[in-house]
Amino acid sequence: MLNTILKAGQILDLFSFDKSEWGVSEIAATLDISKSSVYDLVASLAHIGLLQRTEQGRYRLGWRMLTYSQILLQSTEFRAEARKGMEDVAAELGETVHLAVLDGNMVVYADKLQGHNAVHVAVTNSGVRLPGHGSAVGKVLLSHRPWHEVVSIMEEQGMTAFTANTITSIEAFRDELEQVRKQGYAYDMEETVVDLCCAAAPIFDFAGQVIAAMSVSVPAYRFERQPTLYRNAIMRVCRRVSRNLGYVPAHSNPNVDTKEVLAHESKRT
Repeated sequence: MLNTILKAGQILDLFSFDKSEWGVSEIAATLDISKSSVYDLVASLAHIGLLQRTEQGRYRLGWRMLTYSQILLQSTEFRAEARKGMEDVAAELGETVHLAVLDGNMVVYADKLQGHNAVHVAVTNSGVRLPGHGSAVGKVLLSHRPWHEVVSIMEEQGMTAFTANTITSIEAFRDELEQVRKQGYAYDMEETVVDLCCAAAPIFDFAGQVIAAMSVSVPAYRFERQPTLYRNAIMRVCRRVSRNLGYVPAHSNPNVDTKEVLAHESKRT
């Protein structure tokens, strides 16, 4: 039974934005599973709505997936709290704001909000899974994981160069994560998408664990003019979201402008 469930999970993992349809023979060849086993598995998954069969006899994700995803999003406490913060950042800066979590060895974009001046970021729609070594949210999330776990993740997924600025050395990435953890924020300086920069900060739960990261994505020419503005805005909001989730910091972060934080907080009360 367990082996069957694992195989079903492997099949579901094949579906992506780049390849949303699969045939039985393709699945069998990719996963090295017999065609008869694949046929039985996809038929069962289609029967319960997790897959749907097209007129051409291929398979796509089923609409039951959407139901489950909405249940997950609506029942996740930090997501609702984070959404308020995302709305504040988008309104203040007019840029694209992301919420991301770490799921296994991949960063999953759980929510996305675009401000009035935002550019369209196609690769980070809600539900997208990306390696974490290039993005600001990925750096934040990985910086709070044990180093041996980070090494294992990088060895498994590789360190693809998305742009000329992507960190592809494990030694350089270790130094980067140490810096991110100490300073409390991360930058993505055109490391995932050319001409796009990001600033991200962690969201802590009541137990002091990093459960998510929030970022603001800005065209490089605007970001480079005043990176501190974007950094402080995202750190301020993540600090508030964390506090509302019950997090009590052991000490203040010197990288946050305290006067600015207090000024913004007073405007909200």
